[in-house]
Amino acid sequence: MSTEQPHPGRHRTGDGLVRRLVAGQFPQWVGLAVRRVPSGGTVNAIYRLGDDMTVRLPLAKGGAEDVSREQEWLPRLAPQLPTAVPELLGAGAPAEGYPWPWSVYRWLPGENPEAGALREPVLLARDLAGFVTAMRSITLPGAPVAHRGGPLASLNAETRAAIEELRGVPQEDVDCDAATAVWEDALRAPGQDAPPVWLHADLMPGNLLVEGGRLTSVIDFGCLGTGDPACDLFPAWNLLPPEAREAFRRALDVDDATWARGRARTLSQALIALPYHRGTNPSMARNARHVIRAVLRETGAC
Repeated sequence: MSTEQPHPGRHRTGDGLVRRLVAGQFPQWVGLAVRRVPSGGTVNAIYRLGDDMTVRLPLAKGGAEDVSREQEWLPRLAPQLPTAVPELLGAGAPAEGYPWPWSVYRWLPGENPEAGALREPVLLARDLAGFVTAMRSITLPGAPVAHRGGPLASLNAETRAAIEELRGVPQEDVDCDAATAVWEDALRAPGQDAPPVWLHADLMPGNLLVEGGRLTSVIDFGCLGTGDPACDLFPAWNLLPPEAREAFRRALDVDDATWARGRARTLSQALIALPYHRGTNPSMARNARHVIRAVLRETGAC
């Protein structure tokens, strides 16, 4: 059973709500078993529907916007990607007191990879690079702007505020001065000088599925869009050990400036996530701590 506790203000869901929504809008699936899927995610509640489907219910308004984005773009992106992605089987509408769009997808097997416990880290790194390369090669017109895909400086205020918040949490033992130095170095590095590319924009371990140590699926495309290619370098620090990280970089042929932006973006996300999740979501907080350590070690700051 998941140990994560919800943040205040999230919409309540439950097996009964899912059954009523399905019965009202997809009667062909009435009677299938419904059960909550434990997840470290914070934006959506996930339910298994029978053996072959999953129901995704946003927990807040922002998540509802993500679902609509997935419903529009995933069917168009899927044929161009080397790994499985969620296949939309039903687009649900608000009903039964539930206020937002929701989705039914085909169930994708696999497990989330865990930093420090990868079976084939270098092969997984190459798989991830193949997925990122495929995303970057997409040329579909009319793309939305990826969530947090703009200039690195657009994250400056939020990142610095998170660092200051962590100064007040000494038990986390974060070297805030070192984190600040890494962030400021990245801000001084050259910015993006190439056109925006298609991005997943949230390549966290919880959005990856593996079997036998190899990448089989990428899920949760709610942040997708175009932006700085550095945004899809997250796995280098939130998942991969140093040898595999270097394999990932070589496979993508990442220049120093883009690598520095990617590292800083991953650090920024972790610094913001840690104080937010430390009391409510142990898996997200644990990964944030891992990222901070990985980044500071790579930069020689600790």
